Amino acid sequence: MENMLEGKKILFAEDDVNLGAILAERLKQKGFKVIHCSDGEKALKEFKNDKFDLLILDIMMPLKDGFSLAREIRATDEVTPIIFVTARSLKEDVIKGFQSGGDDYITKPFSMEELLMRIQAVLRRTSSRVEKVEDSAETDIFEFSEVVFNSVIQSLQVRDQTYKLTSKESELLKILCNNMNEVVPRDVALRKIWGDDTYFNGRSMDVFISKLRKLMKEDARIEIMNVHGKGFKLVVLA
Repeated sequence: MENMLEGKKILFAEDDVNLGAILAERLKQKGFKVIHCSDGEKALKEFKNDKFDLLILDIMMPLKDGFSLAREIRATDEVTPIIFVTARSLKEDVIKGFQSGGDDYITKPFSMEELLMRIQAVLRRTSSRVEKVEDSAETDIFEFSEVVFNSVIQSLQVRDQTYKLTSKESELLKILCNNMNEVVPRDVALRKIWGDDTYFNGRSMDVFISKLRKLMKEDARIEIMNVHGKGFKLVVLA
């Protein structure tokens, strides 16, 4: 484990007490600080009372499942990365996990080495994020058609409606805006935002694209197009 990752604090929600205890101990041996909870309600309480660098959430838990827990967390925290752990591998569950705010998804059974690799990859992607505050000198604002997008405070105004974007939604829209009316290759966007172009990250990006389309659908002069085999294009008609 790289020194830069040692000391990172992980909230680990896993209802299998034996598995949870074993994985928590192994993570501690690798230098992480770990809080292990056996159900979703306890995990939510711990999250509200402390700050964590990473959340590892089992999906099938008593009292509150991982998807519900992630949605509640994302209502107040859009930055802390989430890795889902589950015995289910259906594509629908993968998509639901990303829609709930997940950054990655690992299916049981898995090796400790695989879990560590995923943790390192997620933490590398998020550790470089710099928290931004509203500052007119640094504000990067895009105005087109009936839309105003502020990439610094992550706000999107469409006509008289204003929406708060997540970090990834904002990063993705900014790439599209910087390349307006031009194709943004999928692999380029994936590497820039997620760090790699794996299948699961690709599905996550598709979810965010759908969300951005939905937010801007009232403006008929704007369309985020799928360019088959290539990527996406933000088209703004004059």
